Amino acid sequence: MKSPCEVIVWNVLPSIRAAIAEELVFRGISQKDVSKMLGITPPAVSQYVSKKRGYSIEFGDDVKAAISRLADDMIQNNADDLAERICEICKIARGDEIVCEMGKSKCD
Repeated sequence: MKSPCEVIVWNVLPSIRAAIAEELVFRGISQKDVSKMLGITPPAVSQYVSKKRGYSIEFGDDVKAAISRLADDMIQNNADDLAERICEICKIARGDEIVCEMGKSKCD
């Protein structure tokens, strides 16, 4: 059994970054610019967009909506604290019990 934190680090956060990268590229932002916006390497963005990395989770509508809002704000330069926003998305995902299901653990 994996701890919830382990599941978050190895599965949830990469999936969130992948979804954000994909959303930004879909909206016409170059992969190079997406890498700068997310503070990750261009090869990481390429792997996210090509679904070679970070696609172990299918998010619910509430998480997808939060990712879409974050992408809007990032494009408009209104995402002041990216880490905090990603943390908020992660909390929503945890509320959907994704973490519990993946780790086969009980979450409270």
